[in-house]
Amino acid sequence: MTTGTVAANGSPDRSISSRIVGLISAGVATSRAELARTLGVSPSTVSLHVQELLESGVVTETGAGESRGGRRPRLLQIRDDGGHVLVADLGGTHARVAVISLASEIRMVQEIDVDVAGGPERSLDTIMANWSDLSGPWADSSPLHGAAIGLPGPVDIEAGRVESPARMPGWHSFGVAEYVRDQLGVPVLVDNDVNLMALGEHFAHGAALRHSVTVKAGTGIGCGLIASGQLHRGATGTAGDITHSRVSAAGSTPCSCGKLGCLETIASGAAIVRQLRERGLDVRTTADIVRRAQDAEPEVTSMVRDAGRHLGEVLCTVVNFVNPDAVFLGGALSTLEPFVAMVRSQLYEGCHPLVTQQLLITRTTTGPEAGVVGAGRLILQHVLPERATTP
Repeated sequence: MTTGTVAANGSPDRSISSRIVGLISAGVATSRAELARTLGVSPSTVSLHVQELLESGVVTETGAGESRGGRRPRLLQIRDDGGHVLVADLGGTHARVAVISLASEIRMVQEIDVDVAGGPERSLDTIMANWSDLSGPWADSSPLHGAAIGLPGPVDIEAGRVESPARMPGWHSFGVAEYVRDQLGVPVLVDNDVNLMALGEHFAHGAALRHSVTVKAGTGIGCGLIASGQLHRGATGTAGDITHSRVSAAGSTPCSCGKLGCLETIASGAAIVRQLRERGLDVRTTADIVRRAQDAEPEVTSMVRDAGRHLGEVLCTVVNFVNPDAVFLGGALSTLEPFVAMVRSQLYEGCHPLVTQQLLITRTTTGPEAGVVGAGRLILQHVLPERATTP
């Protein structure tokens, strides 16, 4: 690439087209002027890419927007020509599967039982069978353009596989993207589930946010980072993996990763379940914890508060370093006010005042759909610009 706007062969840089598609589909920037300001490139560069996207049928112009002193801008939107993508957000014992239009609208969504401990083939076959059922009404008239899957473990996004996951026997180095692509015959992307949650939640808040940290606190703990509007995965795809940060309060408690004293061993749903069972309480899942905490059982509530405190202490380092606009708390434990209150308290106590001065700390607003929304955004950013460059 040359300047980052034009490829060496003289054609427009596909990365900018991808970002334009993403901003339009998320509703963050819907005019040429807004796109230029958000991307930090010249209006002429935006016009070049928009024109290409218009000619290829990826975007279309709609009505005029509000004037800021000149001509009213022509608004842009993704052209929904009947095509769709398939997405899945896979957890340890369940998955949310959805059909999403090219205009980023969720047409159908369903939660299904999937046990990742049963191995990749069984889990993925279950997901694909449910995709087929959900997309059946549109199969003949709506072409499938791609699919994306969020997985609860470290993901090599280039290879489309999980690397050394905890609690996912048989998944290590399994070619998830290849397996699904061979069945569907379309592009397939795979990413960490919390990365997709971060994508979905960040862009649900519009153009006001540039940097955000999203935490998923459920059976395990995960963290996703958006920096300057871009998902930050790090050198090996494990950026934000705070769950295996060593914390002194955990002592030498064994972790699922094989090390001792990780945050996960004292601040996750699985850790609380273990501790409560050691005290003789009949709890088996994170859902049991949530139910008992909502009933204000003192022992359970106390452990939930402790978990929030431990998570908040680790997040202080992250938030001080990143200086985000927002911290979003998702996952089952984040539905509990004592947990959220302790995380918030630790951040205000442990972070620099300038960092927390305008910091938004809140639960995720996209709820259980955050992962599928983010997966839809990921695959649409990939396949829609491809349509613009395909002869």
